[in-house]
Amino acid sequence: MQKILIWDWPVRIGHWLMVGGFVTAWLTSESENFRLVHAWAGGIVLAVAAFRLLWGIVGSRHARFASFVRGPQAVLAYLSSLLRLQPAHHTGHNPAGGWAIVALLGLGILTGISGWANYNELGGHWLEELHEGLAAGMLTVVIVHLAGVLSGSLMHGENLVQAMLTGRKAGSPEEAIPSARPMAAASLLAWVIVAGWWLAS
Repeated sequence: MQKILIWDWPVRIGHWLMVGGFVTAWLTSESENFRLVHAWAGGIVLAVAAFRLLWGIVGSRHARFASFVRGPQAVLAYLSSLLRLQPAHHTGHNPAGGWAIVALLGLGILTGISGWANYNELGGHWLEELHEGLAAGMLTVVIVHLAGVLSGSLMHGENLVQAMLTGRKAGSPEEAIPSARPMAAASLLAWVIVAGWWLAS
């Protein structure tokens, strides 16, 4: 195997925008002084997650849900191989990581929508509690995801964080994507700016 292009620009930029948005939203969640910052950060998470749903259908090979969302049997088999310290190598997301991505996107959308409704005072105390519960659930999945990234990096001897920066992972040449899709990345950035501004206004 050799280093090949796996992750396109929309996947990589979207990933780090969600990281920054979620961290910022979490750190400003208890401050009235940073309420607008919190809303803007939450808007970024929601906008990126919504774009990623579409990109999971029409995006490049390893970005599509069809390439990494597997059934329960495949997930259990991968987790079992992980416990044996002999996990199978996957060029894209592994079966367990695939479901973590789906969970993060779903929670990102639900947390963002409930936060937007709460920000615009469309619900009562129950909505605030729901929003906080969804955010806590998302944090839990983030922690599990980070543990998976760490274990995968150690067991496969490859830096998965670096891969999400460069877009390159170990794989066979025929598994590489032909383009990093820069125009789609520009569309993502434009969408995030417009949607984030609208959601926080």
